[in-house]
Amino acid sequence: MTDQQWQTLVAVIHGGEIRPLPTAFIIDSPWLPNWAGHTILDYFTDERIFLDDNLKVIRTFPEAIFLPGFWSEFGMCTEPSAFGSVSIWGEDEFPFARKVLHSPIDIERLEKPDPRKHGLLPFVIKRLKHLQPEIEKAGHKIRFAVARGPLNIASFLMGTSEFMEALKTEPELIHRLLAIITEFLVDWIAVQREAFPSIDGIFLLDDIVGFVSRRDFEIFGLPYLQRAFNTDVSVKFFHNDAPSKASSSLLEKAGVNLLNFGTQHTLAEMKAWTNNRITLMGNIPPRDVLAEGTPADVKNSVREMLKALDDRSRLIVSCGGGMPPHVSTENIQALITTVAEETG
Repeated sequence: MTDQQWQTLVAVIHGGEIRPLPTAFIIDSPWLPNWAGHTILDYFTDERIFLDDNLKVIRTFPEAIFLPGFWSEFGMCTEPSAFGSVSIWGEDEFPFARKVLHSPIDIERLEKPDPRKHGLLPFVIKRLKHLQPEIEKAGHKIRFAVARGPLNIASFLMGTSEFMEALKTEPELIHRLLAIITEFLVDWIAVQREAFPSIDGIFLLDDIVGFVSRRDFEIFGLPYLQRAFNTDVSVKFFHNDAPSKASSSLLEKAGVNLLNFGTQHTLAEMKAWTNNRITLMGNIPPRDVLAEGTPADVKNSVREMLKALDDRSRLIVSCGGGMPPHVSTENIQALITTVAEETG
């Protein structure tokens, strides 16, 4: 992200009036390598391909902000790998992390990993260290410490169904699990910030938050997100493209000031539930419109979304979630152009 893009992002979060409205997209391995002409596995294993693909997208769409920017990741395997999860790889498939906790009682033997040494985490740091000079030469800086959230990681370590069941049957063990994961996340964020002093944002992704009730979020989500976000950075960015109604009014208390959410709710609803105190990033349908629609469909969807919104403060136009597979260059450009036309 360039200095100007970062200043725009911070200004929107503070409620500043930006015209035209900014457009931004979360991009990572499900979309970027295939769009750029490479396999997912090549993207993960070849630093040159990783760099070239990220440079290609920022040069193709210079008007858009790409978040978190040069995302050094290994899909959903990144954090679970530090806990000993086996990573499953395919040439052009999304990697998958096998669970390591086969019963809630296994939580009692779980130890907090060292993000400097365990799993794929040192590779995340080294990739960015190797490429940092070229990233900065292109006018960009590493701005975000990135991690999956506590409930998301727990669901990979246990299995999603097993984790959700244990919330009700073994609450004390689940608190132990979430406490270990969260302390690990605090360490992991600190390691990233130490390696890259330009970091001034935290980006956490946790769709499992969308599958629990408000009461369960208050008990099992809120305190751990508060702990993970509790550091002195300007941007505290949260992604949950599962249903957000139950948690939305509590996210400011968690520390969140930028939210990417799904398509289950309208921008107007989310503005009301968050008291317009959190900047919203969304929410054009990612699959049905951005991936499967035509440029005309994208333009119509953007116009309808903006027309339905009385208050356009604290808004970044994007899709309702991360960039999905198979989105075309033409559809992305249609979104960017339409936002500029309608809000310039």
